[in-house]
Amino acid sequence: MADKQDAVSTADSGATSKDTSNNGVGGPKAIIKSVDMSEDLQQESVDIATSALEKYNIEKDIAAQIKKEFDRRHGPTWHVVVGKNFGSYVTHGQHLILSLLEV
Repeated sequence: MADKQDAVSTADSGATSKDTSNNGVGGPKAIIKSVDMSEDLQQESVDIATSALEKYNIEKDIAAQIKKEFDRRHGPTWHVVVGKNFGSYVTHGQHLILSLLEV
């Protein structure tokens, strides 16, 4: 049986798992499972998510903050899912990042 992380694939996602920790700073640690965006945009998304996690405790508020910041910086329309247990099936046109933040 295939691993669930293998079910997500993108055209140019080199490695299937990548650790982008917070440069030795405490807080959540991001593990990128699948990605279709530049290194700079990946790091920006981790920084935005980390900031939202530090600011809010409720998942819908965290998701709203991340979406608001991405819409402001890169234009609409971004979709953000935050939660411990969720399922999704996504088709995308430009960028995708599937990241797990360990807190």
